[in-house]
Amino acid sequence: MPAQTKVKAIALAVDDEPDILELIEMTLERMNIIVHSTSNIEAAKKQLACNEYDLCLTDMRLPDGDGLELIKHIQLHYSNTPVAMITAHGNMEAAITALKTGAYDFVSKPVDLQVLRNLVTTALKLKHGVDDPVERRSRDTLLGESEQMRKIRNKIVKLSRSQAPIYISGASGSGKELVARLIHEKGPRVDAPFIPVNCGAIPETLMESEFFGHKKGSFTGASTDKAGLFQAADGGTLFLDEVADLPLHMQVKLLRAIQEKSIRPVGAQTEAPVDVRILSATHKDLSKLVDEGKFRQDLFYRINVIELKVPSLNQRRDDIPQLAEHFLDNIAAQAKLDKPKLSNQAIEALSNYNFPGNVRELENILERAFTLCEDDTIKEDDLQLPATINKVSNVDNTEQPLDSFLGNQEKEAIQQALQQSKYNKTAAAKLLGISFRQLRYRLKKLGID
Repeated sequence: MPAQTKVKAIALAVDDEPDILELIEMTLERMNIIVHSTSNIEAAKKQLACNEYDLCLTDMRLPDGDGLELIKHIQLHYSNTPVAMITAHGNMEAAITALKTGAYDFVSKPVDLQVLRNLVTTALKLKHGVDDPVERRSRDTLLGESEQMRKIRNKIVKLSRSQAPIYISGASGSGKELVARLIHEKGPRVDAPFIPVNCGAIPETLMESEFFGHKKGSFTGASTDKAGLFQAADGGTLFLDEVADLPLHMQVKLLRAIQEKSIRPVGAQTEAPVDVRILSATHKDLSKLVDEGKFRQDLFYRINVIELKVPSLNQRRDDIPQLAEHFLDNIAAQAKLDKPKLSNQAIEALSNYNFPGNVRELENILERAFTLCEDDTIKEDDLQLPATINKVSNVDNTEQPLDSFLGNQEKEAIQQALQQSKYNKTAAAKLLGISFRQLRYRLKKLGID
């Protein structure tokens, strides 16, 4: 049987500047891509009607109209064809408008060949990727059958196809990083790294080096060249968690890196192109911080091309029983013990509890109840829900460090019992009124040696 001939990809290039068209043609043909070229919208529409394209590149300004018109036309009639916008240098407003309209990505003039090749390579992965039921598969990761979670999963399907920066907002513990990982995993960058970084956890003096890397000898202690987070995420996704915690001087450098799609390591003389998709998140109100002058408006405008709001657990209470069973499955598997049952009273108590810590708090409550329960059944008392806030509320509390407070209380009680029993674990467990197995689990969980 003869070997099957690989079909070449076909791209449509739309620009009224012959030099730009020639550059695109030469670059893509060297990538083994067939290129059809046109100079206006009317001709492009005719080409689209006659051929199935794997990618379209269009200029912003064309003789017979606006490139946005062509993007909308492709979105409406050829939604599986990724379309990228060619914009004038520095015209980020046009690039962002194109992304909001439905463009897959953008490239600025003068066209950087490496940036163009990166864009095309990623777009072809998207076009030729296996169509998979993202909503169905995402249900196993982003749990919940509430209307809010169904909408989130449907949005992930669409957002994973784009390269637009996405700002994920929501309360602490609501699952923003999980949403970011799904956007990455369902998109064309799935085979490249997903690099999460907590912007508030990096010392300010090391921040530029951590993000962009440094050259040997660029500062005291720089004994070797070091790659930064952008280089680590090259080809993949960089998730900036708690982006509101970035100091203003780093906000300027981050904005340039995102706009120019290139970075300059500390001590380097030149910039190097980098192919990274930016996802960011924070539980803080970025709009308010912009008004207060604590966050740059231009950076906010750049990372907030599309906003995805993650609901709090209080806004999707119907999902609590399913989430509880999922966490107990995981806790039991990690502890290599039988999974306990949740009593009806315990389920009702959880369903009526106001969760200031959201999904993360639910998991912590169940971990504690797992160690305290007897006869393989978690009762309401085992949950140890604080009575003062054990009431449903419509207020979305975002900054109550309840998990940390309860964890510290539990740690202090265990340490006191260990000291009193002269570090005899069996005796300490009796003092605490728990089994030896429960104490052993809590010692491991709380990191008590």
